[in-house]
Amino acid sequence: MIGRITSLVVAIAYLIAAYLGNGGEAAFKTGMFLILPLACIWFSEEMGNYSGMLMQGGPMTRTPGCFVAIGGWFLLTLPLILGIISFLRQ
Repeated sequence: MIGRITSLVVAIAYLIAAYLGNGGEAAFKTGMFLILPLACIWFSEEMGNYSGMLMQGGPMTRTPGCFVAIGGWFLLTLPLILGIISFLRQ
């Protein structure tokens, strides 16, 4: 539950920053980017248990939910990490 609230706060901060920085279109694009990381964090077990089919016809392996959530957090914090790196390089 804490992870969901924290990720929502981070996502809202991204949306506000995008809107204030570049307007509605940037906020919309940012919102579209945020769908996958938030889904990975909020529904990590469900997404990890999803088993589709590979193109060769074999089943996909299942991923532990904690790894899906870690990937979601990585994607969610990636813009912040890149922004900090860019700031430090100046």
